[in-house]
Amino acid sequence: MNTSEVFLIAMLLIYSVPYLVWRLGRTEHYAPLVVVQIIGGILLGPGVLGAVYPGYYAAVFDPQVIGALNGIAWWAVMIFVWIAGIELDVSQAWARRGETALTAGLALIAPLVAGGAAAVVMLTLGTGWIGEAGQPWQVVLGIGMACAVTALPILVLFLEKLDILREPIGQRILRYASADDVAIWGVLALILLDWQRMGRQGGFLIGFAVAAWLIRWLMPRIPARDRWYVGLIWLAACGFAADWSGLHFMVGAFLSGAVLDARWFDRKAMDGFRDNILLAVMPVFFLSTGLRTNWDVGGAAVFGAAALLLAASVAGKLAGVHLAGRLLKWAPGEASAVGWLLQTKALIMIIFANVLLDRHIITGATFTALLLMAVASTMLTVPIVTPKLQRLKRGAFAVVDDAGPISGIDDGSLAKR
Repeated sequence: MNTSEVFLIAMLLIYSVPYLVWRLGRTEHYAPLVVVQIIGGILLGPGVLGAVYPGYYAAVFDPQVIGALNGIAWWAVMIFVWIAGIELDVSQAWARRGETALTAGLALIAPLVAGGAAAVVMLTLGTGWIGEAGQPWQVVLGIGMACAVTALPILVLFLEKLDILREPIGQRILRYASADDVAIWGVLALILLDWQRMGRQGGFLIGFAVAAWLIRWLMPRIPARDRWYVGLIWLAACGFAADWSGLHFMVGAFLSGAVLDARWFDRKAMDGFRDNILLAVMPVFFLSTGLRTNWDVGGAAVFGAAALLLAASVAGKLAGVHLAGRLLKWAPGEASAVGWLLQTKALIMIIFANVLLDRHIITGATFTALLLMAVASTMLTVPIVTPKLQRLKRGAFAVVDDAGPISGIDDGSLAKR
């Protein structure tokens, strides 16, 4: 078979296998299609398919096919992160900055510290976790941040499924996650800071500031239908400039979206565009992610590290949110529901870990442990949160926004009427 035929066989596997498992297995309650696609990528990767049927794996996923898949995956995830940057509503977080900063800060710092401590344990007890270009502090900070991040796109899907996306509590949770979403890209830039390329990186930041001012001047002045096309040109330019400077094209992708206003784009069209990207091209990214899984340090060690990171991630997130709830006098049960929703991982964390792997800061084994942690934490969310929300509703709790007290209820709380 020629390369194009093998490529199409790979595409057939990418789209058909996860869909059949998701639909026939009825996994929606605990694993939406995107999670099944991620798991499918792991199963089709070298750690599973490549180990069981090395001949078939080598025949389908040859270097030329992998190169083609990686190109699609890079562009798909750049667009996805660009959309996330556009939808980031900093103004809402700023309008409620006191409550948002406290909750988002504790929800970020506690799991970051717990994850960093888990990373120290991993580095102390074993080798094979640090990449050839990584320093211990980069690995500790990177793993800590991976444990702390919330996957905003997956969170939106879960909030829609739970029917609370447009409710006040859903909007609050999105504000907390959005604030943490900014932090992960700042931490990533810090980890990738290259003292030998300080001149380039400084030049990129200065040039980006000037270009961002120009694009913000241009966008409102061109027809609405042209903004999408111009936005993609802007995305490609920022991604190239960030990568050239020694940061990463994903940092450029996020920044290119974050400086654009969501009001310049039709909300319905934006939702449809994001959904189409998830449907049409993101499965290729999930497969390419699975192709990066590695068990070189031993399967038991990787699974043990994943379990340790999962415990640190969940316990840290819940501890931080419970402390915020106590300080802000939330009603009983509210902090637990919010904390479990905020510990949702998957997409953004996997993108973050991919960047660390690309830069050889972490190894394939570390990446695999992080990937397993992300999948497990995401699959736990809906089954655990659903009964918690049902108990709150049965108890006649009222969801109240933190914009001001209603019927004597404290800001940002679930309280009995």
